[in-house]
Amino acid sequence: MKRVLTALAVTAAAAAWVAWDVPVALGRRPRGDRVTKSPQYRDGAFRNQAPATPPGPDTMRDTLRAVSRNWHLRKPAGPIPVIEPLGPVDTGLHITWHGHATSLVELDGARVLLDPVWSDRVSPSRLVGPRRLHAPPQSIEALPRLDAVVISHDHYDHLDLTAIRALVRTQDAPFVVPLGIGAHLERWHVPADRIIELDWHESVDIGEVTLTATPAQHFSGRGFKRDGTLWASWVVASPKKKVFYTGDSGYFAGYKEIGEQYGPFDATLVQIGAYAPGWPDIHMTPEEGIAAHLDVRGELLIPVHWATFSLAPHPWTDPVDRLLVEAEKHGVAVAIPKPGEHVDVAAPPKLDYWWQAC
Repeated sequence: MKRVLTALAVTAAAAAWVAWDVPVALGRRPRGDRVTKSPQYRDGAFRNQAPATPPGPDTMRDTLRAVSRNWHLRKPAGPIPVIEPLGPVDTGLHITWHGHATSLVELDGARVLLDPVWSDRVSPSRLVGPRRLHAPPQSIEALPRLDAVVISHDHYDHLDLTAIRALVRTQDAPFVVPLGIGAHLERWHVPADRIIELDWHESVDIGEVTLTATPAQHFSGRGFKRDGTLWASWVVASPKKKVFYTGDSGYFAGYKEIGEQYGPFDATLVQIGAYAPGWPDIHMTPEEGIAAHLDVRGELLIPVHWATFSLAPHPWTDPVDRLLVEAEKHGVAVAIPKPGEHVDVAAPPKLDYWWQAC
């Protein structure tokens, strides 16, 4: 009987924890003039530059067929190799990809962390949702001192409650986010003086680094209501070097405008994974990722948003396999690091096709 009562108590405690944790993870809907007076905010929601492309009549059928066809290929057969990141570097431009979109950009000693996600699942619950295919290369506590944490949008695979809480505890860097996301951070007890919200084409200087929010073609939302917060791509610039991060985005004409206004870029971090025929306004295909890189006038392309979570019907290696074919056609320089592997943009590592052995 004692064992039964103990088990029931543990179950009740777990249920209570989940019931509390999920509403907190959902965040808070933003309010205020900064949101409603944005040029991107119309008819009660944020909008893309171009109208969404309606899915064709066969979209759902094609997607379901792809899921069925690729079911056994959507995850690696063996472990994904993970590298313990190097210590901080004080000169030059260096990028460490931690998996999915999480990346540490180091520009002459300044350090900017993009879209930190350390949770085992990308979901409002720790019990359900897409699960990691590899462990994080290092703990949040092992990160070097950061100058800024940048968020592209509020989806769970980019805005991670667990990571935010840990970064509040272990770092003193500000969180630089698109309009409206500050409401989530406030709900999670991020100090107000560490929250900087930007609209598209707004910038903030942090030391010698300038962070600029630029357009993207996507959507937002952590619950049933969509587009209450803004989404963005980002320009990370120092006096000597510049990096462009696409965030999540469909391919759109805005990339050429970004290249003309803010380019060229020494490196681009380009979303290439989690695409499907019916999602042209959500994520780019690898071929579109190459086009975006060329549009913004990038030098070295480092692909992100693949290999860590299975979020779409395609095989897990499909993004990089297709990317390399398209890169060769256009003479684009590509680095494909293992999670945790350091990339010196001036001397990138040679391709070793590590994913083919997984």
